[in-house]
Amino acid sequence: MKATLVPLLKTRRFLPFFLTQFLGAFNDNVFRQALILVIATGAVTTLDINTQNNIALAMFILPFFLFSALAGQVADKYDKARLLRYIKFAEICIMSLAAVGLFFNAVWFLMGVLFCMGLQSTFFGPIKYSILPQNLTDEELVAGNALVQSGTFLAILLGSIAGVVLKMDWAAAWVASAAVLTLAGLGWLAAWFIPHSPPADQGLRIRWNLFRETWRIVQYARAVRPVWYSVLAISWFWFLGAAYTTQLKVYNDNYLHGTDGLYALLLATFSIGIGLGSVLCEKASGRHVELGLVPIGTLGLSLFSLDLFFSHQGLPVAQSPFGIAAFLAESAGVRVIADLLLIGAFGGLYIVPLFAFVQHRSDRRHLSRIIAANNILNSLLMVGSAVAGIVIIGLLDYSIPAFFAMLAGANLVVAGLIFTRVPDFLLRLRIRVRAARACRLEKTGLDRIPHAGATLLVCPRRTADDVLLLLSALARPVRLILPEAVVRSRILLRALARSRWVRIADDAETARAWMEQGLHNGELVGMDPDDWAGLSETLPSEVPVLEIRLREQRGGFRPRVQLDVRSPSSDPTVFDNAK
Repeated sequence: MKATLVPLLKTRRFLPFFLTQFLGAFNDNVFRQALILVIATGAVTTLDINTQNNIALAMFILPFFLFSALAGQVADKYDKARLLRYIKFAEICIMSLAAVGLFFNAVWFLMGVLFCMGLQSTFFGPIKYSILPQNLTDEELVAGNALVQSGTFLAILLGSIAGVVLKMDWAAAWVASAAVLTLAGLGWLAAWFIPHSPPADQGLRIRWNLFRETWRIVQYARAVRPVWYSVLAISWFWFLGAAYTTQLKVYNDNYLHGTDGLYALLLATFSIGIGLGSVLCEKASGRHVELGLVPIGTLGLSLFSLDLFFSHQGLPVAQSPFGIAAFLAESAGVRVIADLLLIGAFGGLYIVPLFAFVQHRSDRRHLSRIIAANNILNSLLMVGSAVAGIVIIGLLDYSIPAFFAMLAGANLVVAGLIFTRVPDFLLRLRIRVRAARACRLEKTGLDRIPHAGATLLVCPRRTADDVLLLLSALARPVRLILPEAVVRSRILLRALARSRWVRIADDAETARAWMEQGLHNGELVGMDPDDWAGLSETLPSEVPVLEIRLREQRGGFRPRVQLDVRSPSSDPTVFDNAK
């Protein structure tokens, strides 16, 4: 299957936005790392460095709590491309202040600038993820999220390194100031090339009671149960990510006995792993939103987090701190690097489908506000990870490797709770595995299926393979009535029959009422061609109807099957079923 990553980067629909968000993330981390070094030089002597760093973190996160509700409303009400240009111009103004503070090493002034940066990021965040489904097709959505995630973590890595280099003793005082201003200007220029993105809800009335509106946008996120639990799963990922990156410096110094160069390698490995996992997710998903990858990502995160508890124990006692070369010469050192790389990679497999799913299944009129609710929860969980580290490592005196092992166990517990409440995750995995073993499935026309709203699919479901191939191809859940003979032939289908989406065939009247209920609820409903012949004349005209054809293209051990979505034929006998 042709990859969509590189072609997508060449389009005006995506490239200017990608550059805008990449330069923004890069600039954020140049500034934050430079501020950390200013703090480390002891510019303020009345407070210890750790306290100042915690104050800096609070100043950046506070705007997400206070203004995310307003940011979500603004992003839904106005043209997102125009908003991005305003936001990037605000970044130039903020970085002008940052340039002055960095030149004079004015810590408290820079803390105020950091609050303004957090405010700018608060308004940028809802647009960042809600603009993608407006400018990309459904088949490009996973690729777009993969590129955004990998680009963001690459920007964080490169920006952190650049911030250190530009604020070293050898660099003139004006170098870091010039850098943040230049990056802000380049981001603003890139934003001018983002195509027009119409408002999602132009009639929205802005509500200024931020606390009440914060509760309201959380309710938008809770409106669709799988979306809500996906938002919770995303926030849990940020809890894990913050926990790892916060403890990595002390882990390097006290347990690996490494140099600062080795610490930089550990950070780079983690970030590169997330980028690789994000790109692999686009390949593994078959170019559509695939929740079945989330359990795989969950298992990998826990497995290699647990291995991180053991991997450092094989390191010999060093007479001097390990450099990169000496560390990689040890098998235990290679194991630590591999663990961090794979934690990042499985993290990419975990996070990209969740973001794509939230974008795909949410009501587009409320999507920016749902992303804003997600940002609030992310901030809460990141603060929670810091508190967990303080309690478990600081107060209870557990080691950092033991903390990583606890994270592995907690991840499985949280995943179990989410997968129990929303069985779609595990069912999608089982469906994809079963379908992949049966054949190589090629799909065309899936972008014709609306991402939301009542839709009727005329589709074959006469055999178990028909049903499994259909379910593996569709990103949206589909309500189906299955013949009892089909359900008996597969354990997986019996599990599906216990879900709210699939029922074993009842009498015709009951089945008809159940499917009409699904259309009334705005769901995707699948119907056999024979049943469609009797319903076509009574179906409401506003409900779109599409048909799915399955054709076996070539025999062999794993035959190739073509799945095509098109406008319906009046003759139900035209359907060709997969063998």
